[in-house]
Amino acid sequence: MRIERHWWNGDNSVRGRRDIYIRTNGESWEVEARVGGGSGRSKIHQCPGQQSAEILAGAWRAGSSRWQVVAP
Repeated sequence: MRIERHWWNGDNSVRGRRDIYIRTNGESWEVEARVGGGSGRSKIHQCPGQQSAEILAGAWRAGSSRWQVVAP
């Protein structure tokens, strides 16, 4: 799976960092929400397509304007 989109909340602390990824292999799509950086916990949800992945990622980012796009 390749990363299509990645956002983070701008917090470098282990306890405060949040990342959201949209990934695809061209056929299937998934959204990952990660807490605590690279070694943190995460939840991955499969999505039926790109649009539903974008909607889910947007919902997880809702409520905070701190989210920043991370360049691929």
